[in-house]
Amino acid sequence: MRISELSRESGVPTATIKYYLREGLLPPGERTSATQARYDAGHLARLRLIRALVGPARLSLATVRRVLETIDRPPDSALAMLGAASHALGTTEQTGTEGDRAGADRSGTDRSGADRSGADRAAARRIVADLGWSVTPDTPALADLAQALAAIEEAGLDLIGGGVQRYAEMARELADAEVATVPTDSPDAAIRQAVLGTVLIEPLLIALRRLALQDAAVRRFGAGS
Repeated sequence: MRISELSRESGVPTATIKYYLREGLLPPGERTSATQARYDAGHLARLRLIRALVGPARLSLATVRRVLETIDRPPDSALAMLGAASHALGTTEQTGTEGDRAGADRSGTDRSGADRSGADRAAARRIVADLGWSVTPDTPALADLAQALAAIEEAGLDLIGGGVQRYAEMARELADAEVATVPTDSPDAAIRQAVLGTVLIEPLLIALRRLALQDAAVRRFGAGS
């Protein structure tokens, strides 16, 4: 198909497709002339994947690039696949830009700056150790946990009974079920399931939790509250 057909089939504007091509997110088509190229079903599938990552998953193009690189050049083991997915995502993007986080770190000097940041990271490591979880020491998810713990403490938020431990138990049960979906007979299918499951399930969980909170509030306080 020509780029105009690819645009029509995918619903992505031609200009955006050309941008993805220039950035290397979408592989080039087969040249048919100096100014024309032919694209196939693989390009359509890749384009839909990119749109899912920048749309529902709300990832920056830089992170999309890392995720796609992980899929294109997968690690050797299933454990490394999940670790690569975590590293591809980095720290939680939806909490702000790198500049925002840097500013927050600078403003944190009023509350002991690096000392507090180090304490937050140590607390995150202790929680994971107490849970008996096996994780890579340099996983960005530890930084995410430290950031979340610090924010909860500063806000004075009351957690559910059992606190972080109870949240962790629910998360582990879900994680066990998700890892069970990773196929073992196809490396290509395994990396896609492991990486994309890590990336694309999170927006689903966030949406469901918010909807469930609304429902719980109605059941507890009544629809008119």
